[in-house]
Amino acid sequence: VQLVESGGGLVQPGGSLRLSCAASGFTFSDYAMGWFRQAPGKERVFVAYISRSGGILYYADSVKGRFTVSRDNAENAVSLQMNSLKPEDTAVYYCATRSDPNGSVGFRVSDYNPWGQGTQVTVSS
Repeated sequence: VQLVESGGGLVQPGGSLRLSCAASGFTFSDYAMGWFRQAPGKERVFVAYISRSGGILYYADSVKGRFTVSRDNAENAVSLQMNSLKPEDTAVYYCATRSDPNGSVGFRVSDYNPWGQGTQVTVSS
């Protein structure tokens, strides 16, 4: 089982980035997925959730209206489109698999396993 994130980088405030997460080693369409982020010296926190079909979405209040999560089950991939980025969005971003395929929406780190290695997003002028 492997999750590999990509698409991070340095962007100016107000800019956009699109993160991707490629999954392999499991039946991707059977599992909901989540995005989390961890800023330096802080805990890893929930950013977005997408159900197995992509029909149910949840976002942290801090990113609602700016970030959009999507998935392509044919490509075994989940994405996070990030617009209107702010300096406080700076963090390492992780994708993760909802560990219980029949579980409810997950907002906690402990609801997810496995995790990708993370990709750094830095928002700075």
